[in-house]
Amino acid sequence: MPSTNSLVAVLNDWHEISRRNLMSNLFMCARDHGLTMAQFGTLLQLHHRGACGVYNIGNEMGVTNSAASQMLERLVQLDLVARTEDPKDRRVKLIVLTEKSRQILHETNQAFRSWLGELAESMTSSEQEEVWNSLNLLIEKAHQLEATPA
Repeated sequence: MPSTNSLVAVLNDWHEISRRNLMSNLFMCARDHGLTMAQFGTLLQLHHRGACGVYNIGNEMGVTNSAASQMLERLVQLDLVARTEDPKDRRVKLIVLTEKSRQILHETNQAFRSWLGELAESMTSSEQEEVWNSLNLLIEKAHQLEATPA
């Protein structure tokens, strides 16, 4: 039975390999669409967080509202984000993804899923079952950690 340290090392190796592939896909997609990584990161943030204000985006990126606003203006010009009214306060503008940016993010996700598919296809059915069981256990334990207050 492997030690906790050796399990952590294997998990780290897997994380590095999958992150490297995912980041490669992100960089290529950003480049193919003429976006900086900051712009692409903003699209990802909006995808995961949903509509939010300039302040939230700037805060997440660690930049001033002015810098965030300038970057968002470029994304508006590219039809990747839109400004909309906050239904709770019409004076507040929210930033939302457009269909065009949703399609770009979908392409990125599909490229990573394709790589995962190739990886799965390289395994025997018994290896696939072993990985499936192990990852489901890992996901379950990760959810338990997330639910535990710090």
